[in-house]
Amino acid sequence: MPDILLRTRRLCFAYDDVDVLHDIDVELEAGAITAIVGPNGSGKSTLIELMAGTAVPRLGVVERFATVAFVVQRTAILDTLPLSVRDVVDLGTWGRDAAGSSRSERRRAVAEAMERVGVADLARRSIHEVSGGQRQRALIAQALARTARTGGVLLLDEPSAGLDSESRGTIRGILAEEASRGRAIGWVTHDDEDVAGADAVIRLRASAAVAE
Repeated sequence: MPDILLRTRRLCFAYDDVDVLHDIDVELEAGAITAIVGPNGSGKSTLIELMAGTAVPRLGVVERFATVAFVVQRTAILDTLPLSVRDVVDLGTWGRDAAGSSRSERRRAVAEAMERVGVADLARRSIHEVSGGQRQRALIAQALARTARTGGVLLLDEPSAGLDSESRGTIRGILAEEASRGRAIGWVTHDDEDVAGADAVIRLRASAAVAE
């Protein structure tokens, strides 16, 4: 039996009493990449926010069996604060699900995460000065630092949006490596290459999910 790290059951979400998601069942398996695709307005971002816990369903449940880290396309806090790349990654070790219980463990988690995504040499650079692809890699490193002790689930909302082909390929490779380490990966994407490389596909259309 597969090791399910996150599951949704009969998930519904509505805007103005009209469901945009209805009876959605999803399972994210350890070691697998699940692509979430569909036309604009089909509820892709809403679904991943529900899975991450940043939105609340109208009906249904989300069961999380491991630590969940969520990577968004953009975050307003990065646009307003004078943060270095290292600062951004270090944010992942804050709070209840911190990567380690000691300062040395947190520092190690941050250093390893930056090395794994290839931004260690940018540690002191301002997050506002790096490229879009480097910024997204820093956000992925933040998620890796958050789940360093437990592995767990990475959820991403179009992390490659607006990036060039090389940057998209780099992110695709990072996620494939993390899946090979036992993480469950769920990501919203419009890229056909992302879908082709996924282990499972959730297609949203007309307020319904179809798992392939």
